Amino acid sequence: MLQRKAQEVRAVQAFSLFREKGIEPILIKGLAAARYYPAAQQRLSIDMDLAVAEDDFINADAIARSAAADGLAIDLHRELRHLDTVRWGDLFDNSELIEVDGVGSYRVLRAEDHLRVLCVHWLTDGGRHKERLWDIFYIVANRNGDFNWDRVLGTVSVRRQRWLTCTLGLTGRYLGLDLTDTPVSNAALDLPKWLIKTVEREWVSETKFLPLESAIYDRKKLLKQIRKRLDPNPIRATVEMEGSFDAKTRLFYKIGNTLKRIMPSYRRISGTIKLDRANTTQSR
Repeated sequence: MLQRKAQEVRAVQAFSLFREKGIEPILIKGLAAARYYPAAQQRLSIDMDLAVAEDDFINADAIARSAAADGLAIDLHRELRHLDTVRWGDLFDNSELIEVDGVGSYRVLRAEDHLRVLCVHWLTDGGRHKERLWDIFYIVANRNGDFNWDRVLGTVSVRRQRWLTCTLGLTGRYLGLDLTDTPVSNAALDLPKWLIKTVEREWVSETKFLPLESAIYDRKKLLKQIRKRLDPNPIRATVEMEGSFDAKTRLFYKIGNTLKRIMPSYRRISGTIKLDRANTTQSR
């Protein structure tokens, strides 16, 4: 309870910083997901994921990097990027303010919108984190009576609807989420074999997907990360290429995903090396 309260206080502090500059973020994942967990099972998070309108991003980034934000561990997002395709204005208009007694408030997505975001975020991690399926489990299991499934599914493309039902299906298969009284029950049972095989392989793999720049000075680690990219996780590749879970092959999504990542990876690695060199020069 103390940890949850501390998280809420930090969230209010972060929102206060942005509101002083006329910016209203939306908190996603982390504490926003923890709200649905039972008191006996805490959901802790290290950083604070805040999404802001695209027009506010530059100013918000300056705030997140300022001395006033030290210790808040803010991970800033330019709207929701690949995590959702619903218009930001729509998401914001449907968001909710959470009041923290005697402290202030912070803003979160409505449950239906947050469920979509949690599902897609889990998929973009390649299904690596089995324990994060609990975020999806509790937001569905503890939903209110006015929870609108049409808001979850009817606001996105048919392909994305399939991503969502498959993630819910995996949550039911491995964590026992009861979907019998939901409109996704039948679709959630129809899981592609490649999807099941991928998550089960990821859960026993000892090599976690990491940014290449974090491994540039460790040859062994770097080679492992390069191999993971040469044969990319098919879940991540499909989602990042906005692909179909029911396509006959993952090959073209994998190729496209590999090519898509080359330049961004190169820029990040180059930037890391330049920064390290500059720091080394200054220290001398």
